[in-house]
Amino acid sequence: MTITDWPRSAADFTIDTAPPVAGSRPCKPVSRTPTPVSGAADAVSRPQPADAAKGPAKRLSGTQKWAAGAIVAAAVALAGIGLYLSFEHVAEFAFRQLRFGSLGKGRLFAVGVDVGILVMIAVDLLMAWLKRPISWIRYPVWLLTGATVVLNAASGAPEGGWELIDYVAAGAHGVVPVLFIAVVEIGRDAIGRVVRPEQAERDSIPWLRWVLAPIATARIFRRMRLWGVTSYPEMTRRDQQLIAYEQWLKRKYKGDISRADEDELLPMEMAPYGYTVAQALAMPDEQDQAAQKREEEAERRRLDAETRSEVAKAESEAARLRAKGEVELVQAEVDGQTGQARAHARAQVSAAERAAELEQQALDNAVVAEARAREAQAERAEAEERKAAAAADLEKAGLERQAAEQRRSAAEADKVAAAEAQAIETQVVAEARQAAAEADRQASETERSAAETRRAAAEADCKKVEAESRQAAALADIARSQKEAAEAERAAAETRRAAAEIEQRAVEAEDTAKLKPRERAVRKVARMILALDGETDRLPLADIQHELAVTSPGTASEYRQEAAELLASGYRPEH
Repeated sequence: MTITDWPRSAADFTIDTAPPVAGSRPCKPVSRTPTPVSGAADAVSRPQPADAAKGPAKRLSGTQKWAAGAIVAAAVALAGIGLYLSFEHVAEFAFRQLRFGSLGKGRLFAVGVDVGILVMIAVDLLMAWLKRPISWIRYPVWLLTGATVVLNAASGAPEGGWELIDYVAAGAHGVVPVLFIAVVEIGRDAIGRVVRPEQAERDSIPWLRWVLAPIATARIFRRMRLWGVTSYPEMTRRDQQLIAYEQWLKRKYKGDISRADEDELLPMEMAPYGYTVAQALAMPDEQDQAAQKREEEAERRRLDAETRSEVAKAESEAARLRAKGEVELVQAEVDGQTGQARAHARAQVSAAERAAELEQQALDNAVVAEARAREAQAERAEAEERKAAAAADLEKAGLERQAAEQRRSAAEADKVAAAEAQAIETQVVAEARQAAAEADRQASETERSAAETRRAAAEADCKKVEAESRQAAALADIARSQKEAAEAERAAAETRRAAAEIEQRAVEAEDTAKLKPRERAVRKVARMILALDGETDRLPLADIQHELAVTSPGTASEYRQEAAELLASGYRPEH
């Protein structure tokens, strides 16, 4: 064994690492039978549970019940004897020496003391039987019994000087009360063992140790009572462990324990508080693990808050998109209705303008035709005047010639008037036909405008349908994104749960195997590598430093290398 090796002796560090408990809840004893210190190591190296050692509670047999009844009857008889012997002595002493005034008052005093003792003893035994013992009630019983012993002894004191027989007589007066209290304490302990078989028993320290090492034994007794250690061999084993550990530190540091670090000095510092060597050495790792759990819990709460924030943002964005789609739908609907109304208005205005224009054109054509008729009438009047002038001229040439010429001129005038009238009539008809064609063209244009209006309305309806389809698609996308987010969250939760279960099984397996802190750290790094599909190079050293609370990258690299070797050897946390 080298200087830095762990000391292997009778006091091996393979004990339970549970924290010390208060004195009101004592630990389970390692052994029911005290053994000498020299043989304590083998006796406690493999402790047996107290429940297993005691076995299941059994009912009393008939003989045992008779024996218990006889013991109770004997205890009652002993109590009667004690009351009978002490009653007169205490009453007489109270009357004469304690100034009670009369013998009757002295007897009442003696009866009150004895009845008070019996009542408190009965209550104590009853509560112990009901598994609800009252610990402090024993002290008034002891006090009153001590007072009874003193009064009985004082009643037997001589009038003059003391002789040896006087001391014996005074002591004999107090024997029966002391014996009665001893029987009561034995009965109380017996009741406690019967009704509470699972209660841990307290070993007593051998009287020889009190004689040989009273100071050290007093320290052991004090620690056993303070920290609830019920087994004397367990207490001696703890002392042996502490002494062996101190000797190991002295060998390691060449006799200078002050060179040891704080973690190595913990067993000496925590021993007065009930910690064993193994518990004190495991304390830094336990505190680091507790701090790591707190950090993991804080990180989990932070991630949960971020997840809730992202979900709230997604829901807000979905609501915004939904509202925007509804607004666009209403806007398209309003635009379609507005466009349709405008088209109708434009068609009506255009039709009214065209009708006014046709009416004006018809009016203009009528005025022109009337003017032309007046011109033809004026020309006809002028022709008549020329005919009259010609008649006057012909009148000079001769009546016949004048008549012939007059007839020829009238015929020509009639022909000309007919031709002019026909010409005027033809022009009016042509203009009327042209006006009708123009009216037909305007009507076709009005029909075309109405068709354009209907087309605009159809386009508006198409836009409305497209807006509704876009809104439905947006709602479908939102629902799909929400479903995908929920699926991703559920998958992440399943992954975290599986990782937590694997981690828990791995930690339980490590606890069962009682691995050292470094082995636990290497296995934790191996599980981190498995979480990255088993690729060692993908695990950063910073993550290892953070998880294991190490400051040196070199140490983190060593952990990662050992973890890779462990995985190569076939380590899997689920196996």
